[in-house]
Amino acid sequence: MTLTRVRVDGARATAMERARQRLVVIAVLFGGAFLLMGVRTLDLGLFRAVAETHSLSASATVRAASRADIVDRNGVVLATNLRTASLYADPKRILDPEDAAAKLVRILPDLAQAELLEKLRSSRRFVWIKRKLSPRQMWAVNALGLPGLAFQEEEERVYPQGRLAAHVLGFTDPDGRGLAGVEHFFDSRLSDVTMVDEPLRLSVDVRVQHALADQIAQAIERFSAKAGAGLVMDVRTGELLALASLPDYDPNHGGGAPKDALFNRASQGVYELGSTFKAFTIAMALETGVADLSSRYDASEPIRVSRFTIRDDHPQARILSLPEVFVHSSNIGAAKMAMDVGAQGQQAFLSRIGMLRPAALEISEVGHPLVPERWRDIATMTISYGHGIAVSPVQLATGLAAMVNGGDLFPATLIRKTEGQMSSGKRVISEKTSDIMRRLMRLVVRDGTAKSADVPGYQVGGKTGTAEKPAAGGYARKALLSSFAGVFPMDDPRYLVFVLVDEPKGTKATWNFAGGGWTAAPTVAKIILRIAPILGVEPQKEDDGLFQQAAYVIEDSRRQP
Repeated sequence: MTLTRVRVDGARATAMERARQRLVVIAVLFGGAFLLMGVRTLDLGLFRAVAETHSLSASATVRAASRADIVDRNGVVLATNLRTASLYADPKRILDPEDAAAKLVRILPDLAQAELLEKLRSSRRFVWIKRKLSPRQMWAVNALGLPGLAFQEEEERVYPQGRLAAHVLGFTDPDGRGLAGVEHFFDSRLSDVTMVDEPLRLSVDVRVQHALADQIAQAIERFSAKAGAGLVMDVRTGELLALASLPDYDPNHGGGAPKDALFNRASQGVYELGSTFKAFTIAMALETGVADLSSRYDASEPIRVSRFTIRDDHPQARILSLPEVFVHSSNIGAAKMAMDVGAQGQQAFLSRIGMLRPAALEISEVGHPLVPERWRDIATMTISYGHGIAVSPVQLATGLAAMVNGGDLFPATLIRKTEGQMSSGKRVISEKTSDIMRRLMRLVVRDGTAKSADVPGYQVGGKTGTAEKPAAGGYARKALLSSFAGVFPMDDPRYLVFVLVDEPKGTKATWNFAGGGWTAAPTVAKIILRIAPILGVEPQKEDDGLFQQAAYVIEDSRRQP
């Protein structure tokens, strides 16, 4: 019986040991399973946390990228935001990086396959593949069915008008931060979440902008020029209805535009603008009282100062009246007139009309004028006809607007002014001087160097400018900056149109001349023909009596011995 009990106890012990071993195995298996599940849960949790963290960051980016629209003066949309998708990857979940990279590059050919493969092989849990995909691209990527790829909803800044007004608008980076133009200047206002529903209304009119840019482009092609620029300004308010610089770029792809296209020749470029400055010299002489319409200047011989010689491009070789100095664009007469005013008076006048400081325009691309370090007599003479000082077209237009609008200086602006925002400008010349300048500028078009700018019914007035571009040791005689500033209608000025053509070449039709009167002036005439009806300016029969006094002085001076 004792033996039997021992055997039973042994069998029971063996069974218990086996059961214990099985329990240990089962426990180990369950423990391993739970450990595996824990590791996977931790892995998913971490990635989800990373993904959620990035998602929050990306959402913040989306909120930051949410920007107010930009519209023209009539409400036409120039810039807006559209929802789009951006592609990212979790490299840890990419099963075959080489295959995935090859397939993605076929859909997104602008990606570099080597760089993409390096991203997909990385140990990171999040990498951007491409921002702002098109709907077609998104569908094609999704159709691949590759694990580890996903999309993040974002917003894309788009410019429905394409290249139109590119230098005014500028562009943004992929995260919606303004990098140029009004996008950069008004970045805080455009991205302010409290003002997203309030569009930024510009002074630009897309119809006028298109006409301006189109005619400048035609002039560049016609005269085989390097580049061109122009603007249309309301002389009563300083509002810019159009501003163009060519070559330009598409702001939808602004980040990839070449530097030459990004350069804003209308506001950032500063140039010696030649005889357009004679308008300031004449107004200065009249305003300071050193001259009147009957004043005369001997232009029969060139002026020699040290190693410099001042000549006339259209020599009359005789004594000229003040109106003739302007109409025939006499450098000699302008130089003598400026010397009568003096260097200090000239500096004071040019400072008053904004030629010695950058234009106060609502974009960052604004050039600083170049002026002499020492304002000697030779500088006073050459500046009188637009050499030795470099200003931007916007600066020039702002000053010229004050010469014809009654004498008030309005800073140039790209923001539309409402009735409540209208204010009086800064008085810089008298109404009497402004009235004389209107008459003289009309005579330049009727009888002077800008006959090709005349548009019947619109009483165009203005001033041509032709300047040789600075070069090593002096000036390049065949590299011209040809320009014309035209104002219409001169009996009641409303709009100023300025065009600059960079290094135009003469044609058979222009007798191989490439100056402002042959290139820029007819371009302005074509612009006026297109925009006057848009702006509601009706053609009128001209009152010849308005310009009779200045014309009489010219005729009288011609009768002088």
